[in-house]
Formats: sequence, structure tokens, C-alpha cells
Amino acid sequence: MPTQPGIIIPVVPFASWADKGRALVVMGPIITDGDLLCQNGPGRTMRAYRETVGIISDSDRFVLTREADASRYTLTRDGVLVSVLDYHDDGRTMALTRAFTVPSFRGSGYAAIVVAGAVDDIAARGDRRIDAVCWYVADWFDAHPERADLLRVR
Repeated sequence: MPTQPGIIIPVVPFASWADKGRALVVMGPIITDGDLLCQNGPGRTMRAYRETVGIISDSDRFVLTREADASRYTLTRDGVLVSVLDYHDDGRTMALTRAFTVPSFRGSGYAAIVVAGAVDDIAARGDRRIDAVCWYVADWFDAHPERADLLRVR
């Protein structure tokens, strides 16, 4: 298929890396709300698992969502994706692997909000320890020693 310079053909149907492109170029459809159907190959569909973890503020501007099918937490402000926290869950430990804020929203503390919300959600579930793989998450735990009891002991 011929393309024109500057046009990107969507090749990533759903991935956290596509969220970065959302601020620059949309790489593919990003599902952010509810329990929606997602396409997994020709003729196959399965249910995407998304759960709103909390609304962060009285004005309902911020919504934190755990997207288990994508292994990530997302933070939206007024319906716009601002930050993502990727994780790997092995059933005993949740490794928080990458905190990312969309470049146009950096410097506003959104990564701290998504990490704090994820830590609160994991603590509320009570069945997982946290492995702070991402440098930002490790720094967040250094700044919040009262939450260190959730960290996996190595």
C-alpha cells in the first residue's frame, strides 16, 4: 500500500508503547474505558479486562484504571491519557517495570499520582508484594518509606 510522507499506518493494535505515540502520532486504537471487546486475530474476540481503580480528586478530573489485559495502570485527566505504569504480575509479586508520562504532560506530577494509586490498589488487594524495577518507582518508595512494607524482600 503506497503511503505519503508523514502518514503512519497503524501497526500496533494495542500496546502501552502506543500511548507514547498518542501525544505525537496515534499508532492504533487505544481502549481506555469499561469492559470492551478487543480483537485478537481474525474471527477471534475476547473480553478486555479494565477496572477503574479510583477517581483521584473531588472534581472527577483524574481516573486511575487497572488494565489487566495490558498489564498496566493508566491515569487520565478529563478523559485524556496522561500517564501509564506498566507491571508484570507473577501471582505473588507485581514488578512495576515502567512509569511513563506523555511528554506534553511531564513535570505535573502525574507519574507520582499513577504510582501512588497503583500502590494503594495493590495494598488494598493484599495478596501481592511489589518489586520496584523502574527507577522512578524506586525513587517514589524512597520518598515514601511508610509504604516500604509492600516491597518484596530480596
